Amino acid sequence: MRLTPDQMIFWQHGFLKLNGTIVFTWGLMLVMAAGSKLITRKLSTGLEHARWQNLLEIVVTGIDKQIEEVGLRHPEKYVGFIGTLFLFIALANLFTVIPGYAPPTSSLSTTAALALCVFVAVPIFGIKDQGLGGYLKSYVQPTIIMLPFNIISEFSRTLALAVRLFGNMMSGTMIIAILLTITPFIFPIFMTMLGLLTGMVQAYIFAILATVYIAAATSTRKPKLATTTK
Repeated sequence: MRLTPDQMIFWQHGFLKLNGTIVFTWGLMLVMAAGSKLITRKLSTGLEHARWQNLLEIVVTGIDKQIEEVGLRHPEKYVGFIGTLFLFIALANLFTVIPGYAPPTSSLSTTAALALCVFVAVPIFGIKDQGLGGYLKSYVQPTIIMLPFNIISEFSRTLALAVRLFGNMMSGTMIIAILLTITPFIFPIFMTMLGLLTGMVQAYIFAILATVYIAAATSTRKPKLATTTK
């Protein structure tokens, strides 16, 4: 019983291994790249749009509103990164209906890579929005005593993102694998459907958490208004 795609070895030469995590991750990336190229190749800027373009605009507008509601003022600057995170995790779990496929998000290496993407993106967006000095200043607010705690929080939340996503995906895969061995075929189908729903929820939560971290890094403190006496 394979619980993670790391256990699926397609090719090996010495210490070099091509396992399921690498194959499925790169395959998913190719599907997303080809899909985005196919979907956006005939976009129209006129008054009349195709139905699929209207649906695409509704989805993108919805993502923009979600990002803006979290606290990012210009969602169009972040929709590429956050939307890609959501689509990768969602599709990784949606393809579990394909026989022989194992979601790369059930591997700790994949979830760690996604968390590291957020870890790197947060200061990049923060520096881009506030400047290097303004972003570094946020580490010592409201007092210099908070510096070590803020630094620790950067690493701890990255670890929490990776472990949380891995734990949720791994638990779903493990439950389905166990049920397949001890119950008839029809019952695990319902568990697979539940796993797809759980995967979509986890994709949404991961994207929202990434948005929250970026919003915290790009937020600027408003100066206090000086009180005047008449």
